[in-house]
Amino acid sequence: MADGYDLVRRLGMAAVRMDGAYYMCAKKFGVKENMLDLLYALDDGAPHTQKQICGDWLMPKTTVNTSVKELVAAGCAALLPAEGGREKTIRLTEKGRRLAEEIMGGVHAAEQAALAKTVEKFSDEFIAALECYAEHYCAEIDRLPARGKEGRLA
Repeated sequence: MADGYDLVRRLGMAAVRMDGAYYMCAKKFGVKENMLDLLYALDDGAPHTQKQICGDWLMPKTTVNTSVKELVAAGCAALLPAEGGREKTIRLTEKGRRLAEEIMGGVHAAEQAALAKTVEKFSDEFIAALECYAEHYCAEIDRLPARGKEGRLA
C-alpha cells in the first residue's frame, strides 16, 4: 500500500481533475465557472438564500452576489422574501429553469455515466468514504493556525 503522502496526493489530484472537468463544462456551455456552480446549487428546485449557497458550496459572498445579480438581470432568477428573516431567497424563473436544464442536463448526464462506471467497480460505499474524508479534512483545516500577512508571497 502507498504511504499516506502518496495517497493524499492522488486524492488531491483527483479532486483537482474533477474540479477542472466542471470548469471545462462551463467553457463548453459558454458560462462562467461561478455561474455553473450557482446554477448547480439552484438546480434542485428549492429556494436558497445567498448565505446558504455560500455555506453549502464554499463560495465567496461577493461571487454569489455577482452571479445572482447577473441571473436576475437576465430574467433567469427572482429574489423573494425568505420566511422569518430579512434575507431573500433565490428562485429560478421559467427562463432560468430552461437555462439550468440546458446546461445542467449535460453535466448531470456526464456525472451519472461516470458514477455508474465507478459504482460498478467499487460500489457506492466510495461516496460515504469520500464524505467521511471531507468531514475529517475540513475539521483538520479548522484546527490549523492562521498565518498572518507576512507569511504570504508578494
